Amino acid sequence: MTIFLELSLILVVAALISLLMRVMKQPLMVGYIATGVILGPYFFNVLKSSSELEVFSKIGITILLFIVGLTLNPDIIKEVGKASLLTGIGQIIVTSVIGFFVIRILGFSFLASSYIAISLTLSSTIIVPKLLADKGDIGKLYGKISLGVLLIQDLVATILLLIVTAISSISGSGLDKTQAFGTEVFHLFVYGGLVALALYLISKYILPKLVSFVGGNQEILFVFSIAWGFGFASLFHAIGFSIELGALIAGVMLAVSPFAYEIGAKLKPLRDFFILIFFILLGTQIILAELPVIIVPALVLSAFVLIGNPLIVFLIMNVMKYRTRTAFMAGLTLAQVSEFSLILVALGLRIGQINQEVVSLVTLVAIITITGSTYFILYSDKIYVHIRGFLEFISIRKYHEPEPIPEDKTPEIIIFGYARVGYEFVSVAKEVSDRYLVVDYDPRSIKSLEREKIPFIYGDAEDLEFLQEISYQKARLIISTIPEHRVNLGLVKFYREKNKDGTIIVLAHKIADAKELYANGASYVTMPHHLGAHHAAQMITKHKFNGEGFKEEREMHLAKITDDIHNHFFK
Repeated sequence: MTIFLELSLILVVAALISLLMRVMKQPLMVGYIATGVILGPYFFNVLKSSSELEVFSKIGITILLFIVGLTLNPDIIKEVGKASLLTGIGQIIVTSVIGFFVIRILGFSFLASSYIAISLTLSSTIIVPKLLADKGDIGKLYGKISLGVLLIQDLVATILLLIVTAISSISGSGLDKTQAFGTEVFHLFVYGGLVALALYLISKYILPKLVSFVGGNQEILFVFSIAWGFGFASLFHAIGFSIELGALIAGVMLAVSPFAYEIGAKLKPLRDFFILIFFILLGTQIILAELPVIIVPALVLSAFVLIGNPLIVFLIMNVMKYRTRTAFMAGLTLAQVSEFSLILVALGLRIGQINQEVVSLVTLVAIITITGSTYFILYSDKIYVHIRGFLEFISIRKYHEPEPIPEDKTPEIIIFGYARVGYEFVSVAKEVSDRYLVVDYDPRSIKSLEREKIPFIYGDAEDLEFLQEISYQKARLIISTIPEHRVNLGLVKFYREKNKDGTIIVLAHKIADAKELYANGASYVTMPHHLGAHHAAQMITKHKFNGEGFKEEREMHLAKITDDIHNHFFK
């Protein structure tokens, strides 16, 4: 019962502080860490079930890294382009090298300096996309480059987890460090090679059929996804790797699946709940008695991240001939310490490579930089106006080549449901716009869409977070062939809350349902029974008692149905 009461108290305090964060326009992560400080040993000291909460924390990390893995689709990485790759690698190298020497000057050991320096290079994959979406800048050139850099950082973080896993067992070995490291590298290559081969075979021959089979049921897909992520995390832990790496790899294996989008959307609420515990526990572990010792290094490193990181990115992109504003805006989005950084130092503490002082320092830097960078991103346009002259003064290249215009992939037309009559609308959508998208969760429809190379995504029309992910509210035309009135009513209401001018066409079977849909803003409601009856009435008017006329209509209708079934399901 104690853990239940503590968890209830945690949620109440976290909710109250989250309201304050909302007013201050701050990410909730800052509020969660503050909750940990308040409930921790230096204030109320009410958290006693640390072992149970630690389990919740591990669950949160596992789900977070699993979702990050889902975003590491090789096809998406190809789209990142030269700018994101060079900027990402350049920023990581320059920031970590400069940061390392700054940290060494501040008096930290070699290993601690390495951990802290790496932590300073990573930016938040939770905060940055959210703030860019709020500003409506994800589709802009600097937004696309920023998201690309985050992908590169996630890949580097994955490699770092491998390295940490390799080094972690050296201290417990009876061999000298050089020999132990060589043994561990050999262990990694052998086990890693065998695991990689097994994962490749599973991904190619087993996983597609398995995911396609479970994808037909939303609940089974949800349970399967959790089991897959946790199963691989536990498997990797059993064979000597880290849980974090196993969760990442599990996500990467599903990243190429057409169901990856829906899996990520389904798991995000679960991630948000459990990762809350991780950040709260992190807050409880901040040693306030060390604050006088770490405050100066924290302020120095926070200034380096908030000012140095944007300038480093700016100069790299300036050398690549990007315009001053684009380079500056991209750099400003990366001026914070990542949740990945906190996971990395927590892992380092757990395996005994760094002490609590380092964790407290990185956590404090995270709080300061996340708070500061949030305001930087929100007010970036105004900041740019004031420092444009300085940026042009420090520019290495004083001229710029024309920047590529980013391709707008936001769908103009979204069609929900393909198997029923959605394919009729697809043929029309092709003529109206080349930016259209089909949403469905029937595995048979997914196969047909893949075969016919029609842009699609697996998803649930009732999932509001999923709708936001696909920019549902920005589409100019929405078409739903879903028969459930409740779902269509939700689609209409959500669309009209965000888009007053767009067109939304939905389906209804009852006159009362159609009236309700119109009352809530539907542009047009199709009623199959009424349309069918109207068409039949027109045929009666046309053919009267002429049986031959109806026979001809019948043959034409049968031919159309047969052709549709063949083309869209058995082709």
